[in-house]
Order: sequence, then C-alpha cells, then structure tokens
Amino acid sequence: QVQLAESGGGLVQPGGSLRLSCAASGSLLSINAMGWYRQAPGKQRELVASITSIGYTYYADSVKGRFTISRDNAKNTVYLQMNSLKPEDTAVYYCNAHITVISKEDPYWGQGTQVTVSS
Repeated sequence: QVQLAESGGGLVQPGGSLRLSCAASGSLLSINAMGWYRQAPGKQRELVASITSIGYTYYADSVKGRFTISRDNAKNTVYLQMNSLKPEDTAVYYCNAHITVISKEDPYWGQGTQVTVSS
C-alpha cells in the first residue's frame, strides 16, 4: 500500500515563508509526476505546482516567482518552498503523486496540511 505523508504547514505572517514536504512510502515501483494542489474554503481545488521525474516544472500564475517545487528521487519526496506568502495563499495544501505499483500508474493524494497566512 502506498502512502503520502505531508508536513510543514502552519501559521505564518504575510511576507513569511514555509516549506512543505511530502514523502511517498510503501510498495511502489516508480514515481512519475509529483505536485501540490490547494483548496481554500468555498473554492475548488487548484494545481499550484508540479514537477516531472526529470525535473520539468509548472507553476500557477498566482505563485510564479514566489514558490519553488523540487524533489529528491532517492527519498521519494517532493518539496514546496513558499516565500513572500500572502493571505490569499491560505488553504489546505495537498500532495499528489503519480505512482506505479506493480504495472499500473495511479494518482495518490496526501491527507492535506493547513497553511494560514495572517497577521
């Protein structure tokens, strides 16, 4: 069974920084793309950033220049460094990974971690 474990959320003042981590564990064969989504109250879940297995990245316009996604393939871990945080970044952040178990690739989700940006 594959699990994604997130950490690093919390309360931060506007302009501050946080670093989210998400580690995959279990009987996995390989990990393809990994990414971070977020969902604010009353809004749909949206893609924040993603990274392929060879390091190609995508960022939503709202976070370009402020957030950086990276991954450590040896540790099956993806990170999201969030700088210059704004109140509108407040949301539950979810890790997503496309993981192959035996011979089939499926998307997996973490449990979510709360990020609150407030003074």
